[in-house]
Amino acid sequence: MNVLIRLDRITKDYGPLRALEDVSLALGPGVIGLLGPNGAGKSTLIKILMGLVRLSSGSGEVLGYRLGSQVRRIRARVGYMPEDDCYIAGLSGGEMVRFAARLSGLPSIEAMRRAHEILDFCGVEEERYRMVETYSTGMRQKLKFAQAIVHDPPLLILDEPTAGLDPEEREAMLGRVRLLAQRMGKSVLISTHILPDVQAICDTVVILAKGRVRIVEPLEVLCRPASPVWRVRVFGPPDLLLERIRREGGGVRLEPDGTLALSAANGIAERIWDWARDAGVGIRALAPAKNSLEQIFLEAVREGNHADS
Repeated sequence: MNVLIRLDRITKDYGPLRALEDVSLALGPGVIGLLGPNGAGKSTLIKILMGLVRLSSGSGEVLGYRLGSQVRRIRARVGYMPEDDCYIAGLSGGEMVRFAARLSGLPSIEAMRRAHEILDFCGVEEERYRMVETYSTGMRQKLKFAQAIVHDPPLLILDEPTAGLDPEEREAMLGRVRLLAQRMGKSVLISTHILPDVQAICDTVVILAKGRVRIVEPLEVLCRPASPVWRVRVFGPPDLLLERIRREGGGVRLEPDGTLALSAANGIAERIWDWARDAGVGIRALAPAKNSLEQIFLEAVREGNHADS
């Protein structure tokens, strides 16, 4: 595996406060979701990756460049979208993105061309000519995203990219990230507290709690149940199908929302269609069950709190 980010026993102290402790991980290319409650150390970890704060101890690399001694090379290859607003009052949106391109080393004319190209990609139309201080929350998020990608970096670090967006804008933002990852080969680290965003686009999940890494797993593995289970939803009451499955000796439970959770043993998924027909019910959906990312997150945080108490 090509290692995108490698950290070895990273610790960061702010005076008596320990923000990160003994953080070690190796992350490959793809879309990585960075999760954690408030105060878990997510922002500190991002600032360390960007060289904005110094390590107290430990070492690490980003894209093969050493933290601390090769910060400029890291920043040249990373697109960073901070959580907080970052604009210069009195400039238009187009001028702000062009300014970011110039800071990244693009010549003046190329920076202007690239800025307009990226603003088109981000869905910024005539608003690009307005002063940035007049922008709505959604427009400011688009502007920050455009500034992060204008120099075509191989790695994006996005801090709460969908915060404050309405459902349509949120889906559009996730679609852009998905497009950059799948078609343009970008790797993305997303720090967020919106778990459905992680489920929608991430390949790997990192969960921090109390400054420590609690989980680093591919999303597919993390959400896979310990024992194979199928979830079945039917048209109408599920009682007749539930009774038939139990008569056949199948392991099944009725969940509060009316879904049937079946053990996947003995080819039950293949037989369920015949049983449903015999019971006179239609199947609306049949799919492998997955563990809830929300429950996994809460358990990881709870275990972290207990471990440090």
